[in-house]
Amino acid sequence: MSKKILIVDDQPGIRLLLQELFNQENFETQIAVNGLEALKTLENEQPDCVLLDMKMPGMSGIDVLKELKLKWPELPVIMMTAYDEIALTEEALKIGALKYFTKPFDIFELRDAVHQLFEK
Repeated sequence: MSKKILIVDDQPGIRLLLQELFNQENFETQIAVNGLEALKTLENEQPDCVLLDMKMPGMSGIDVLKELKLKWPELPVIMMTAYDEIALTEEALKIGALKYFTKPFDIFELRDAVHQLFEK
């Protein structure tokens, strides 16, 4: 049975790139364009991992992460940010994100990080 990944990013190009990458790696992918959509998706079906953009209009990735960790504390989350903001990334790690990648990131490093989650 394939693992499910929820990709949350407001940039269509990033969503498409990651969806194609992880579909080729035999993951089932779900897409959310913002934080509210991500939380609605999670209410209906829980993935095995979330790739979450830190900066989105409306609800920030940090706010989504807080909500996520309240309801699904064991769900692994990897943050993605276009901004090299140390304070925000440190806050995300304290809240419970496993790691973060700064855009533009190496998609193969991100892919390997996701694979490592499921090798444990």
